[in-house]
Amino acid sequence: MSIKYFAYGSNMSIPRLRDRVSIAGNLGVYKLHGYKLKFHKISQDGSGKCDALRTGLENDFILGIVFEIDEKGKPELDRVEGLNHGYKEETVEVKSINDSSLLEVVIYIATNVYPNLLPYEWYKHHVLIGAREAGFPEEYLQAIEEVTAIEDLDEDRKARELSIYK
Repeated sequence: MSIKYFAYGSNMSIPRLRDRVSIAGNLGVYKLHGYKLKFHKISQDGSGKCDALRTGLENDFILGIVFEIDEKGKPELDRVEGLNHGYKEETVEVKSINDSSLLEVVIYIATNVYPNLLPYEWYKHHVLIGAREAGFPEEYLQAIEEVTAIEDLDEDRKARELSIYK
């Protein structure tokens, strides 16, 4: 049995997600209507991480990748996603960008946000890698690229985070 997980932030990067949990399958790119991508979730390291901010406006949307995660891997996914430590789990409906089919998926929504946070450059890199791998539209990629990111002064953490791409 597997769980359908909507990744919209750093876990869109397949090397990053595989480094964290076992992926049973990739179901493709889906759109979540009524939400906006924000980098305002307070991380333990003080930087901003991604959040799906509910706006309720149909023209607002987030693109993400739906992965199948083996049920046995769900506790580890909950841990790396920070369930009950800054994120809560919700079930939402997303629409395929290819055939408009609908899927019910698990998503993690930030519970601890601060509007002026900035992501570290390495974190934004994870998000961009995943979005590019998935073939997101150029306008969506551009919006992510325009997010201001800051340098992580912890060189060991930065090297550790980026080592999955070597």
